[in-house]
Amino acid sequence: MWRRLQPIAQRYERHFGDRVVRCFRDRPASVQAMLADIIVRYPERESLVGPEGRLTYAALDARTERLAAGLRAQGIEPGDRVAILIGNRGAFVEALLACLRLGVVAVPLGIRMAAPEITYCLEDCGAVGLIHQPDGLDLPDTTDSLRMTLSTDAEPGGSGDVPWAMVDEEETVCILYTSGTTGRPKGAMLTGLGIVHSALHFRYAMALDETDRTLLAVPGSHVTGLLAAVMTTLGMGGALVIQETFRAATCLDLIARERVTNTILVPAMYNLMLLEPDLDRHDLSAWRIGGYGGAPMPQATIAGLAERLPGLGLMNAYGATELTSAATLLPVALAGARSDSIGGAVHCADIRIMDEDGAEVAPGETGELWVAGPIVVPGYWGNPTATAENFIAGYWRSGDVGSMDADGLVQIFDRRKDVINRGGYKVYSAEVENVLAAHPGVLECAVIGDACPVLGERVRAIVVPKAGGADALAQGILDHARTHLSDYKLPERIDLRTDPLPRNANGKVLKAALRGGPA
Repeated sequence: MWRRLQPIAQRYERHFGDRVVRCFRDRPASVQAMLADIIVRYPERESLVGPEGRLTYAALDARTERLAAGLRAQGIEPGDRVAILIGNRGAFVEALLACLRLGVVAVPLGIRMAAPEITYCLEDCGAVGLIHQPDGLDLPDTTDSLRMTLSTDAEPGGSGDVPWAMVDEEETVCILYTSGTTGRPKGAMLTGLGIVHSALHFRYAMALDETDRTLLAVPGSHVTGLLAAVMTTLGMGGALVIQETFRAATCLDLIARERVTNTILVPAMYNLMLLEPDLDRHDLSAWRIGGYGGAPMPQATIAGLAERLPGLGLMNAYGATELTSAATLLPVALAGARSDSIGGAVHCADIRIMDEDGAEVAPGETGELWVAGPIVVPGYWGNPTATAENFIAGYWRSGDVGSMDADGLVQIFDRRKDVINRGGYKVYSAEVENVLAAHPGVLECAVIGDACPVLGERVRAIVVPKAGGADALAQGILDHARTHLSDYKLPERIDLRTDPLPRNANGKVLKAALRGGPA
C-alpha cells in the first residue's frame, strides 16, 4: 500500500471564508517570513547560479532590497500589481523577491507572449508597473493602468531600508495566468498559504534540504518553475541553478558542472537528453531526483533513464496553476512498477474522483479529478463567473478524467475534452500515446479525434519520427499498436511530421492547434 513519505504534524483550519482544509501545523507565517528567515540563516550560502553569475543569499538580499527601494521611489505601493517579463535569469528572481518584499502582487508573464497577450494580462489585473528584460520581447505600446516600466539594465533608483512586508498568508501575492488552450487566460490568485505549503510539499516528498542544488530549465514564469524550482529552493536555503534556454547538450554540461541534485522537467526534456550521444561522458553522480510532469513519461524513456542513469530517482508529479503546483507525487520506489500513476496526494491535499452528478465514485472507477487543500487558489482575479464555474466548496475541478485505486494512487486517462468517442466507445488519447511512444522509431506523438458522420469520431495519430526512421514507420507503428490495444483504439490515420509538436510553456501539447482550431 502506498504511504506518504513521512508523517508531518497537521491540523484542519478554516481559510478563505468557508473552506476547511488540512494544513501543516508548523509553517512559516507567510512566504515573506519564509524567505526572510532563510536569508538570515544562510547569508553566505550560494543562492543563484545563472547567466549573470553567482550570488550568495546576502548578495541576493541586497540586490532585492535595492530594487524594492527603486519601486517604492517610483510610487509602487503594497497591493499594487507589477508584471515581470523576464526569462530564466537571475534578474527574474530578483524582481520576484523585490515585489514580495514590498508587499506588491507579482504578475510573472512568459517572454514568448505576443504584445496583444501581454496587453490583455496587464489590463486584466490592472498592473501599475512592468519590470522587463531589455532584449527579445514583443512589448506592447502602453496600457491605461501602467504608471511605471523598468528595464533590468537600468538603474532602479531609490534608497533606504525596505523591510520584508507583513502580509497575511491568505492575501494574493502572485497572479499567474493560466495557459489554457481555449478562451482568454485567467489570472489564478496564488496566496502565501498556497506557496508555503507547495514549497513544503516538495521539500518533504523529495527529501530536500539546504544542501540541494535545483535546476531551473522550465520557465520560471510558470507554476512548475516558479514553485517547484524557485520558491522550493529559496525557501529552504538551497542553490538555484538557472538555464536560460533549454538545450539538452548544455543542460547536461550544467548539471554535471554545478553538481545539480534535483530537476523538475517535462518528459520531452529527459528524452532529448537520452538522445545526446555524449551523455555517458558527463559526471552526473550528484543528480538524484528527476521530477517530471505536464505529460505522461513514455515507458521507453523511463527504461532508458534507469539504464543510463541508475542513480536518478524519478518522481511523477501532477499539478496545475490553480493548485500552486503539485497535488500528487509518485515516490521514487514506484517509478517503474507504477509508471501509469501520477502518485498519491501530497500531505495536505484532498483528492476525490467525482462523477458528472457530483458524487464520489468507488475505487477504480472513472470520473473527474477534484482537489481541495491549502494549495488550491481562492479563485481567478476579477473573474467571479469563472471562479464559480471551476471551484466548488473549496474543491478545484480539474477537467481531467482519471481514477483512484484503494491505496490512494491516482491515474489520469485524459482531459475531458480530449476523450475520443468512437461509436460509443471511449478512447483515452493518453493511453494510445503511451503505446505509440514505446515504438523505437517514435520521437514524440499525439492522438486526437477526427470528426466522422458515422462514428462520431475516429482516432488519428500525429507522429514525429526519430531521425532516419520514417521509412515504413506508419505501418510498423500500427503493427506494434495491435499487440497492445483493442481494435477500436487503433489509429485509423497516422500523420508523420518533421516539426516538433506544438506545446505551451508548461510542455503540454496544444491539441487544438493539431486539430486546426485556435491554439
